[in-house]
Amino acid sequence: MAKHFIAITIALVVSAGLLSVSGCQNDAQKGAGIGALVGAGAGQLIGGDTKSTLIGAGVGAGAGYMVGNERDKKKTQAEMDELRSEMNTVTVNVTNSNGSKSQVKLRKQGTGYVGPRGEFYDHLPTDEELRPVYAF
Repeated sequence: MAKHFIAITIALVVSAGLLSVSGCQNDAQKGAGIGALVGAGAGQLIGGDTKSTLIGAGVGAGAGYMVGNERDKKKTQAEMDELRSEMNTVTVNVTNSNGSKSQVKLRKQGTGYVGPRGEFYDHLPTDEELRPVYAF
């Protein structure tokens, strides 16, 4: 009966902890919280005393933080790459024969611009310059 009570208590504590971790702002915080909960549970099951539970929580928190922090770094790098790409992209609206507009995205390269088909312009091309290539 005592083991059953301990198992239920651990399950409730872990569930409550997971709910509180859901409000964390980044993966490092979430990882530390989840790691601490899992580590505490494992420590309790393996050692069966408070010292084991605390050691498990500490080890789990550290490991969870490291895993979550690496995920945060990857997200941050991807966001920076996307921002750089957006900063180096210019959109020119080209007027089609029916009056509608087509957007042509040009990528800044050095002192010029590269079009979607790989063509290079030594200046920012105008609607009139892009119309023969990209309008319908």
